[in-house]
Amino acid sequence: MNHRVTRRTFTLLACGAGALSSVRGATVWRIATGYPLENFHTANLIAMAKDVELATQGQLHIDVYPKNSLYALNAIQSAVQDGKVEAGEVIMSSLVADLPIAGADSVPFITDSYADALRLWRIQRPLIEKAFASRGLEVLYAVPWPPQGLYSTRPLGGLGDMRGMRMRTFNANTAKIATLMGTEAVDVPATELNKALADGRIDCMMTSAVTGVESRAWQSMHYFYEINAFFPKNIVFANKKAWDAIGAPLREALKNASAAAELRGWSNSASVAAQSLEELKRSGMKIESPSYLFGRDVKRLGERFSLDWVKQVGVSANDVFIPYFDKR
Repeated sequence: MNHRVTRRTFTLLACGAGALSSVRGATVWRIATGYPLENFHTANLIAMAKDVELATQGQLHIDVYPKNSLYALNAIQSAVQDGKVEAGEVIMSSLVADLPIAGADSVPFITDSYADALRLWRIQRPLIEKAFASRGLEVLYAVPWPPQGLYSTRPLGGLGDMRGMRMRTFNANTAKIATLMGTEAVDVPATELNKALADGRIDCMMTSAVTGVESRAWQSMHYFYEINAFFPKNIVFANKKAWDAIGAPLREALKNASAAAELRGWSNSASVAAQSLEELKRSGMKIESPSYLFGRDVKRLGERFSLDWVKQVGVSANDVFIPYFDKR
């Protein structure tokens, strides 16, 4: 069953590829997302939709469909591109097979703070917009997840202390990180993380403080290192034909609401990260900053990952990293 988040219920009178639905004089858009209602990204989408409706006096109404209720997360980009739904939200790292430049924010150990991550996004955004436009898509905004930290069952003074540990991985990128850190990669998808922690199958993992709280990482992990490995972003985008069809005044209202959602989302991400760190601390986990030695080690890894990414992506990668590193 579809669960729509809306201030009132509409009966959609028109559907189909690229179609816009008009109900009681309003243009109705649907935004598909894979994340649950209580997630801060979804709450931000809902706030954006309300801003649009207020700004347009109800001429543009946006229904938010959370938790894969309209399309599964891995099908959202193609559904928007094909005009089956007007807009959607995905994590940018899921797009790298089709848009390699989308992977810049997943290159580990190059961003140390939200300020770094925002500067990277401002450099990356024009390239993303160009790539999206060539696929019939319009970028609305992007918001990061809280930074990825390092959980461990024991104290770590440097990468050498991690040798032989069993590290949780969930994709090719994290498996490569595990190998370069000298650990044994143990594939654990998100759906199995709680059980893997309870069973003691892993000795360390790289994920956010938010995920640590949700998975009750303190079941087996005792240390959390704020290495801010990377700040993966979700991106919200629209079908270009649907965007063009609503006309200039509604486009301007949606553009302004999207800009406000981006500002709000970055602030909310930082707040959620801080709240989650406090929850980890209350649950008995020791929150540590990496030692000088540890920081030096991961910075060297960042240089290696950067070079590998440039080789993989090509010239467009330089368009991101040259201005980014020049201003550090």
